[in-house]
Order: sequence, then C-alpha cells, then structure tokens
Amino acid sequence: MEEVAPEQVQEVQGNTEAHIDSTTASTAPTEALPSDKQSRKANEIDSMADGAPAEKKQKTDQRQIIREPKLDDNGNPIPREPRLPKRKVAVMIGYCGTGYHGMQYNPPNPTIEAALFKAFVDAGAISKANSNDLKKNNFMRAARTDKGVHAGGNLISLKMIIEDPEIMDKINANLPEGIRIWDIERVNKAFDCRKMCSSRWYEYLLPTYSLIGPKPGTILYNDIESSKTELPGVLDEDLESKEFWENFEAAAKKEFTPEEIAAIKDYSPPPREEFDDQEELYQKVKQWKLLENTHRRQYRISEMKLNKFRAAMNQYLGAHNFHNFTLGKEFKDPSAIRFMKEIKVSDPFVIGDAKAEWVSIKIHGQSFMLHQIRKMISMATLIARCGTPVERISQAFGPQKINIPKAPALGLLLEAPVFESYNKRLEKFGYKPIDFSKYQEKVDAFKMKHIYDKIYAEEVSDNVFNAFFSYIDSFNKVTGAQTEESAESNKPATKSIFEFLSAHGIPGIDYGKNEKEDSNKESSNGQVNKESAPATSKPAEAVEQTEKN
Repeated sequence: MEEVAPEQVQEVQGNTEAHIDSTTASTAPTEALPSDKQSRKANEIDSMADGAPAEKKQKTDQRQIIREPKLDDNGNPIPREPRLPKRKVAVMIGYCGTGYHGMQYNPPNPTIEAALFKAFVDAGAISKANSNDLKKNNFMRAARTDKGVHAGGNLISLKMIIEDPEIMDKINANLPEGIRIWDIERVNKAFDCRKMCSSRWYEYLLPTYSLIGPKPGTILYNDIESSKTELPGVLDEDLESKEFWENFEAAAKKEFTPEEIAAIKDYSPPPREEFDDQEELYQKVKQWKLLENTHRRQYRISEMKLNKFRAAMNQYLGAHNFHNFTLGKEFKDPSAIRFMKEIKVSDPFVIGDAKAEWVSIKIHGQSFMLHQIRKMISMATLIARCGTPVERISQAFGPQKINIPKAPALGLLLEAPVFESYNKRLEKFGYKPIDFSKYQEKVDAFKMKHIYDKIYAEEVSDNVFNAFFSYIDSFNKVTGAQTEESAESNKPATKSIFEFLSAHGIPGIDYGKNEKEDSNKESSNGQVNKESAPATSKPAEAVEQTEKN
C-alpha cells in the first residue's frame, strides 16, 4: 500500500441515510492500517442494511489522496523532473580560495562547496529535487581548507547524474574561473574520499625576505641579543641580516635628515583629532616604509641561511607529537601524533613585477590538524631568522607548551590528496585510479594564473608577510602593543612571549651548560633528516584524520 502523509488525506463525509446491501456490508474487507499510520483518520460512515439490527455498523475507509508539490527555498513549487540514475563519482577539482570562507559548505557565507553545488544543479548533474541538501547526494570532501586557502588539486565524492557526455564542460561553464573541474571518475558505492585518502601534499610559498633577522630595536631583537650575552655560543651570529639592516640605514640616511629619521622611529599613530597636525610626518613615515619594502624585495638569500631553513623543516619528518602546532590539543592526546612523509624546499626563484625572491615548500603528510602547516612554516622561519638551534623544533614536540604563531594563509595551497592504497582496490573492481598527475599541465597553468599570480600580487600590494613578521618582532608580552623603548637600549622593557627562540630556550627544559653540544649528541643518535625518515615511526592507520590548515 502506498504511504500517504496525514495532511494529504481528505476526509469525505458519506451519506448517513444511504442503505448498503447487507451482504456486501458484511463481506467487504476492512483495510487495516499499519501501526505507524494509526494517526491517520478517515470519517466513519454509519450504514445499516435493510432489516439489520441498528447496532450493527460498517466502517468504510473512503479517502482521496492529494499530492502536494515540493517547494524551493522561495516557496515556489518545484516542477517534477524525469528520474535519472545517479552514479557514485569522484570529482577532481582546483580552486583559488580568495574571497571564499573556506572549502566546506557554511551558509550564508560563500564557500567553494556552495559554488560547486550550485553549478552541479544548474548543469543538471543534480536534480532540483535534491538541490537543497548535500547529504542527499552523499557529498564528501577529501580535505577541508580554511578561509583564503587555495587548492591545485582536491577531490569530492558524491552521487551525480552523469548520463550527459558533456556534463563536465557544462559544470565548468557554470563555475567562476577561479574554480575548475579537472575530471569526473566513476567509483564504487563504498568510496568515501575522506576516509580513503591515504595522505596529502601541501605547498607553501614564502618570500625569502621573511628570513631576514628581526629589525634592530624591536622586542624580539633585544631579547635575542641580550640572551647571547647571558648564554654565549647557543645562537648563531646572523651576519647576513646585520649587513642587510646596515645597508638599509645607509640608504635611509641618503633620503632623510637625522631629525626626520629620529621622528620617524619615534612615530606612533596619533588620535584622529590630532592627525592633521602630524600629516607631514605621516607622509615621511610612508616614504620610509616604501623604501624599506623596496629594500626587502631586493634581498637575495644566502646558501647558508637557506640550508638552515631546510634543516629546520627536516626536523618535522617522521612521527611526532604536534600538540604545539595546532589549537586545543594536549600533549597526552593521541590524535596529536602526525606523520610527515616527505618535505621539499625549492631553490629560490625571482618572480613578479617587484622581482622579489621566493621559495616553495612542499609537505607530504599522512594527515594534518587545524593550522598545523602554517605553524610549522612559522616556527621554521623564526628559527632561521633568529639563529636558533634547529633542534628547538624537536623540543617543541615535548610536553612543554609554547606559543607558535601561524604564518599567513596567503602562501598556503593544497597540492593534491593521494589515494595510493585505495587505487589498488579501485583497479581491482575495474575503475580507473585517482591520479592528479594526468591533469598536471592544466593544473600548473591554472595555479600560475589564478593562485601564484594572486599570491604575488597580494604580497606586493598588502605586504602580508612583512606585516606579520614585523608584528611578531615588536609583540609586547603584556599588552600586545608595539614597544616604545629606544632603539639604543639593549634590554627590552618586557620579555617577548617568543623567548623560546632565544638562547634561554623553551621554559621547563634543562639545557645544561651547552645546548649545542647536547644537540650534536642528539643528532648523532638518529636525528631525522630529509633523506631518511625512520620506518618504525609511522603511527597506526587509525590516527584521526583531520583536515583544516
């Protein structure tokens, strides 16, 4: 019997004076409703057969079914469509995250999934009847990305109507240029792209001037220099950064008078009502910053400093407790253990109209936690900037809690998810393996036009990395404001919360008399490096898979 909703039942009042044949009344079967439909009521019609006793009554279920059409979000009826078969598919995608609140569907905010879902419906890959709920289509993503984060390759799995051979072109025609479909592949019904993803490749683009040491006079600079005096021999002498700042000061003296330089260094934004009185000084400050930014973009990293940064990044290889590299994780939480399989730091390259120098960092990991990659990049960069021993990163895997800032989201992009293990099962069932290398030429062209160029342009216009590291250098432990202390002073008014970068190290760790000696001993006893990650360090496959970077 067809299921009928209670509100779709129209009760029909029969004629209570009509007589029904006694034989028919006594033999007509009474339709029994299942228990879950007992709430449905129909009018009872009392009828008595000729000559039959008055107390003998027959209940007759007389109902008319009225089907109400489904409504869209605006309350308008959705026209019925012919039912077409849906197939489980894997959809390979790429996107520029600028202007979106991340990957995951999150109304009313614009997201990558919202744009994709709308394009699927408009192209006919998802019926309008199923257009108001992702779950109806078994929608799942291999990796989530945060606000502003890009992806050269990502993957979603869902049920789609793919009878039309031109369906992929139609979907792309309904998408903005910053979101592309690379391919659509059939998969088996049990395929879950998040659970079946064995690992992920991420890329981070970093301007090399981010590795210049802290500006003289800032809190972090003073903290580093004073710790060198108290504990000599622990930190490296950064002659490269010292030369950079001396050259900038020499260039500034050619553009500004000594009085202007002193006023610029003491400048702090005035209250709005006093702004007009300092308009001339404000313009001088802008000229100073322009000169400094130009000087930064002319910086070219030395092989020694680049190798220091590479050595710092190699500290992450293997299985470690990354509780300090995310939010809300305690040291004892087993889900904080993550396995980094491979890390590559490119040679420097010059790009863009500003002719700035950049490096590309690629990280291949089993899974990642919230902000983990951005904190990994930040920590390694700060180590190289401050001349801190690279072993400080390994020490950060211990139980002591430290504050690691997260690097800008601007440089981060998901390279591609990897389905190495599951591809073997797909091939066994007669499906094509999921492999982004087949579309590498299209992906590279897309990344250059819609991702790389936007990253470079945004850094030129907004100085995102310079602003971030300048803020870190001048961060005040008590108020978070910039220090007003004179540049001539060697001791800061307050200690930086990033004291773990200084010769004093991570609070709570006993370094003994010579940290470098201890570090060398640790290195000789099996320090993980880029070429050899320990085979026994891989955690169980059951480690929680969390993707937010």
